[in-house]
Amino acid sequence: MNSSYSRKFEHGRSLFCAAAVLMGLLFALGSATRLHAQASGWEGETGVFVTPLAYTASSETQKFHPVVAYHYLNAGSVIGDFHETSIELGVGKRIEFGYEHEFHVFGSNTDLSYLWQDGFDIFNGKLIVLPENSFKTKWIPAVSGGFLIRPNVRNVGNFVEMLGQTQPYKMGGKHNEDFYGVATKLIPIKYVPILLTGGVRGTNAELWGMGGNAPDWKARAFGSVAFIFKGPGKSSIVFASEAAQQPHHPYNFDGKNGTTPLNIPTTITYAVRVTPISKYKLNFDLGVAQIAGRVNPAVDLKARHQVGVQMTYGF
Repeated sequence: MNSSYSRKFEHGRSLFCAAAVLMGLLFALGSATRLHAQASGWEGETGVFVTPLAYTASSETQKFHPVVAYHYLNAGSVIGDFHETSIELGVGKRIEFGYEHEFHVFGSNTDLSYLWQDGFDIFNGKLIVLPENSFKTKWIPAVSGGFLIRPNVRNVGNFVEMLGQTQPYKMGGKHNEDFYGVATKLIPIKYVPILLTGGVRGTNAELWGMGGNAPDWKARAFGSVAFIFKGPGKSSIVFASEAAQQPHHPYNFDGKNGTTPLNIPTTITYAVRVTPISKYKLNFDLGVAQIAGRVNPAVDLKARHQVGVQMTYGF
């Protein structure tokens, strides 16, 4: 069913269209004034690798500042691969909002891979409530509030529920959301500045929708630390690590009503971000994510050390 020629053709066509859209944005917007580089997180918002920063895709000299990105994650033989294209728009100095589409390529495990279905859309927004170093201080962090909305998520427990329908592939999935508050502070140490971030999100999503929905809403903490090094010329290299708590169980796999519970651990990432030439606002990210391995004694998702790459271009 999920390995048929027609479904593979649809995935290939979707990826081609996504690449065409991204290239079109680059050519259409490439002549815009080049300003301070911005970098998108996994879901398009200004962030590290999978967690948001309190900063936005804003500009000191532009009212509207677009940032485009491509994201890829090899989630292993069970879950499959994810490709994402996104566009984020900074408005003024404090606001950003954006859109991203996630494309999924099926894994090869005949017992479990069918639980991850086609991709979904992601809408996000963020507002800086308190700018960094407000009130003429040097210690106040930037503080922001944001949201992420994901309609038509069909993964894992969501798809199990859909299987009871007459035509499951034509049925819409569930939606899930994140609402978060986050604080970020740059510690301006002379040779190696440090960027610290911490926040809390209210979420009913499992693994940002990649694991479907959670059974109910949970408050989950996240944080990151990044070390900023100067490279040759005006290049920069950032080494970062993040931790993001997840709801303990996916929807329909929480042990209720005789179902088998799956235990999802905290996501931990290790990433490096390179800005080779600051003038062109181009960033490359390479990261390793610890997602989920043996989630119960009988189920191994084989996604404990997964590699992802991202490319971000700000105009």
